[in-house]
Amino acid sequence: MDNEFLIIEEQIVKALKTVYDPEIPVNVYDLGLIYKIEVDDAGNVVIEMTFTAPNCPVADYIVEDIRDKVETINGVRSAQINLVFDPPWDKEMMSEEAKLELGLL
Repeated sequence: MDNEFLIIEEQIVKALKTVYDPEIPVNVYDLGLIYKIEVDDAGNVVIEMTFTAPNCPVADYIVEDIRDKVETINGVRSAQINLVFDPPWDKEMMSEEAKLELGLL
């Protein structure tokens, strides 16, 4: 069963890497906006995430895009996206690829 959850988590990460903030050419996962991914025995997914700024004008769009993409994964029953702002996001949370893409390296 653990292997099944690992496969689902890998697929979730792959899906998250297809979600972009329209203003930043880097996906939400590599930007470091995803803080936690949990999958329960029934296939319910809870994702904790943040934004680079609390007043992100496209927050609703991004959250719905994540939910839609995660809920299409085989084995996922539902996806709940929780916005958190603690700890606050900073550029050190980005992957090396994101920093390179944005010219921060």
